[in-house]
Parts: sequence; structure tokens; C-alpha cells
Amino acid sequence: MAALAPAGPGDAASAALDELSLNFTYGAPGVGNGSLSGAWYRRNQIHLFGVLLAILGNLVISISLNIQKYSHLQLAQQEHPRPYFKSVLWWSGVLLMAVGETGNFAAYGFAPITLIAPLGCVSVTGSAIISVTFLKDNLRASDLLGMTLAFAGTYLLVNFAPNITQAISARTVQYYFVGWQFLIYVIFEILIFCILLYFYKRKGMKHMVILLTLVALLASLTVISVKAVSGMITFSMTDKMQLTYPIFYIMFIIMIASCVFQVKFLNQATKLYNTTRVVPVNHIFFTISAIIAGIIFYQEFLGAAFLTVFIYLFGETNVGQNTTRFK
Repeated sequence: MAALAPAGPGDAASAALDELSLNFTYGAPGVGNGSLSGAWYRRNQIHLFGVLLAILGNLVISISLNIQKYSHLQLAQQEHPRPYFKSVLWWSGVLLMAVGETGNFAAYGFAPITLIAPLGCVSVTGSAIISVTFLKDNLRASDLLGMTLAFAGTYLLVNFAPNITQAISARTVQYYFVGWQFLIYVIFEILIFCILLYFYKRKGMKHMVILLTLVALLASLTVISVKAVSGMITFSMTDKMQLTYPIFYIMFIIMIASCVFQVKFLNQATKLYNTTRVVPVNHIFFTISAIIAGIIFYQEFLGAAFLTVFIYLFGETNVGQNTTRFK
């Protein structure tokens, strides 16, 4: 019997190319491993459920934003406009936004951060489509091109996001929480946060990039804690109770505190700068910070092929750049 030769760099590259070609296989004869094959579906159905929750949640958010905008437009046309918070229509939009954010929260329990976070572009593109259809906003050629390219980038993200299924238990979160990768990341993040906060508070520098970087640094902690809390709740429902562990409540407190301070800095940015500039830039900063957090804390790209990572990042860049086309 011939001895097996050790796999070399050429074999690894060939395996990576085979993996990529399988991701682009549609309706090929045989069992198949392509994007629409049964084998691919069975391997990724949990992730697809998370993706579906995130897409539906973001679509509901886009509807809620347009309902609130329509409410403001109606009130502005009245001779004696009442406060917006007394409008039933405005509160309907707030309720829908809560439903959409709940869907996003649940999605993190079923799929990697690097897959769910970039899907926030669905709310941006969905809001643009709804505003054009129902609020009669103008649709420019650049908007249409941006939507098309953003959807193409989203397809690449869904196809080439890390194919890992993690059971997020309390012990898993504890293990990652004290890992040296996360500790170095947190120290580095706290250092940058303190420097930016010093310039913001002491020097009075309120540039949009400074404010949104502060939001993004907090968002990375929010995403980590949201996935931990959502994952432990999911694990409690499907396997063993995890809500008795102290780490659950530590992550819950981090989630709430980081969200509160995010809103504070984001509100400051929207007061000083036009919303059409703040929203797309904030989306890009948030997505980048969320992906970095997922890679470092949950090690979501561990063992992934280089070409898979490259195409994923290309898809993310495509989504991010074209989201900024919408105004």
C-alpha cells in the first residue's frame, strides 16, 4: 500500500478553490454541495434561520422608520401641531422598531456575529425603497446602483461567512471572556476610548469621526454581550439552564450600559451633523467593530481558508461602500 504524501501548500490552495467552487454550484448533477443543494442547506439551516430573523427584523425596522417619518410629516401639515409623542402613528412605529430589534437580538443566538452584523444594510436599503414607494421620495441612479451592489455584497456575506455552529453556553462565554486575545483587545479598546474621550471632553473636539468611533467602540462590547445573552437564552431553551450563572448577568449589564452610552454619543452626533451623513458612516463603523469583535472574542474565522476570508471581506466592503450612497 502506497504511503500517503503530506499535504503541501498547493493542496491547501486547491482545497480552498474547491470549497469556493462548491459555494457557486447551482443545480449540478449528483448530491451536490452548492448554495441551493440539500447538503448545503442541512449544514447551514441554523445559520439561515438567524439570517432570516435578521433580515425580517431589519425590514420591520425600515418600515418603522418610515412610519415615524410619515407621522412627523402629517403633524407638520397641521395648523396647530401637537407633540409627536402624542401621535398613535408615531408610537406604532416605535412598537414596530422594538419588534425588529427583538428579531436582531434573537438572530445573534443562531448565527455568527460576522454574518448578522453586516445585514443591517437591509434596513437602510429597505427604508430607501419604502420611502420612494409610499412617501414619494426621489430615487436617483446612484441609489439604484447602490442597492444592487449592496444586495450583491450581502449574497457574498451569507455565502462566505464562517461556517461554524457554536453552542453559546455560560462556560463557553467564561472561557472566551478570560482569554488572552479578548483581554488584549479590551485593554487596547479602553486605551483608545479614553484618549478620544479626553479630546471630546477636555479639548472640546466634537468631530463626527470622534463621536462615531466612540459609538463603534461601545458597539463592539454591545455585540459581544448581545450574542452571549441571546446564545445563553437559546441554550437554556434547547438544552440546559444557563441563567443561573453569574456571567449571564455580567453580560446583561455590559449590554445595557454599552447601549445607553452608545445612544448618548449617537444623539450628540445627530445634533451636530446631518442625519444623512451620520447614519451611513455609523453603519460602516458599527459593522467593522462588530466583525472585529466576533473574530477576536468568538474566534469566528478560526481555521477558515484565506480565499473564503478574502471574498467575505470583499462582500463586506461592497456593502459598506454602497450603503453610503443612500441619502
